[in-house]
Amino acid sequence: MTIGKYILSIDQGTTSSRAVLFDSLGGIAGMGQKEFRQIYPQPGYVEHDAVQILQTTLYAMRQAVQSAGITAADIAAISITNQRETTVAWDADTGIPICNAIVWQCRRTAPACERLRAAGLGGYIKDTTGLLIDPYFSGTKMQWVMENVPAARELAKKGRLRFGTIDCWLCYSLTEGRAFVTDVSNASRTMLFDIRRQCWDETLLRQLGIPQSALPQVVECGQVAGYCGPDVLGREIPIAGMAGDQHAALFGQCCFEKGMVKNTYGTGCFVLMNTGDVPVPSQGLLTTVAWKLNGKTTYALEGSAFNAGSAIQWLRDELEIIKTPQEADQLAETVEDTGGVSFVPAFTGLGAPYWDMYARGALLGITRGTRRAHLCRAVLESIALESYDLVKAMEQEAGASMTELRVDGGASRSRFLMQYQADVLDVRVCRPQCLETTALGSAMMAGLTVGLWSSPEELSGLWREDQVFCPECAEERRAEDVARWHKAVERSKSWAD
Repeated sequence: MTIGKYILSIDQGTTSSRAVLFDSLGGIAGMGQKEFRQIYPQPGYVEHDAVQILQTTLYAMRQAVQSAGITAADIAAISITNQRETTVAWDADTGIPICNAIVWQCRRTAPACERLRAAGLGGYIKDTTGLLIDPYFSGTKMQWVMENVPAARELAKKGRLRFGTIDCWLCYSLTEGRAFVTDVSNASRTMLFDIRRQCWDETLLRQLGIPQSALPQVVECGQVAGYCGPDVLGREIPIAGMAGDQHAALFGQCCFEKGMVKNTYGTGCFVLMNTGDVPVPSQGLLTTVAWKLNGKTTYALEGSAFNAGSAIQWLRDELEIIKTPQEADQLAETVEDTGGVSFVPAFTGLGAPYWDMYARGALLGITRGTRRAHLCRAVLESIALESYDLVKAMEQEAGASMTELRVDGGASRSRFLMQYQADVLDVRVCRPQCLETTALGSAMMAGLTVGLWSSPEELSGLWREDQVFCPECAEERRAEDVARWHKAVERSKSWAD
């Protein structure tokens, strides 16, 4: 191990672009962050400006390096982790996007998904990609671009069309177009990728009308994918680690053993279980590639809830009843319960295990005595309760009970939420000292690639517990809360036309 070397990890998320500089002990030496605009052209549509994503990423990278007081010469490698499924289309000649990026939360392709189901492709897609048919994934987003953006068809005819998830877009841009690649974990979220053969599936490309020439080369999560140009930080630096955010978080939580589970509380909630070197078939969950390193593929089961931290942002930005997320926590602590109020954060439909793209958010049980403290508590409890559904579905699919849940993400800072999560699941909830596990996971992959760390075993020694939340809730109270939650979920289903 070479002390004094750093990994610069790009963590490009749904609401902000961040960069975290890690030292050889896994400590944070510097950080940068910048939020960017959320675009909602019409109900159910969610978009980002891909150029703004690149600009905010560059800002965050430079801010992280400056805050650490180092130079580019001290950086051993760059890693990229990203909001998954969000899809960018651009012109290979100019490097300019031809439309806004379609965000993973966007529901515009629900009709296209209905057509795929009607064509009887549900079984084939599940068996091949490990995914369920849903607008969440990138494939129907690319199809929508092909059908609705005239420039896409023109560029495809000329061989100049490029499709990619955010990892691909950033790597392409940072390398000045020299590296058109995506990693295997992000590829496995497109609904176009055969997770066993590990290649783009010709049948699905043909069905959705997507030219294979527009898709990137698929690489391992830990390999030098290209070199960041000298204009960014002052010298060429290898991009040596790439993974989708939830896969990176599983790695950053050192869930290297089969059966280990983590939950990330970000914009959404994402529970992943390491299932080893064999993809485990599932009905209501997703089978996905966790990572691929040194030729060895590790798979995972995943349960995704689309809205979690975004519900707290809703309290702050749209309802304006809190000024900071911490205020929601403080208010929730001032009441003994929700006063009978239930909240379902289905702003963009319900993910696992329901997969209802027409569900919408619901606030139920309001009385004249309902106060903002009750609403804050209901929102925080809803995040733990949707995670409860994911974990219970995962235990059933895997045929094993979980005893420990490793947690990370911004909302895991909430003491109230973590204690309630332990109570409703009746398991230990372990929060690490470093909550930047998404950024850390991809940094670890890059560090292994360039020799900063030697093995996963060495990385496991860097993981440190911060706080453990043990269940304190009576079984009767737990059962009542879960029953009321499920009643509310039923009310939210099939709301939108």
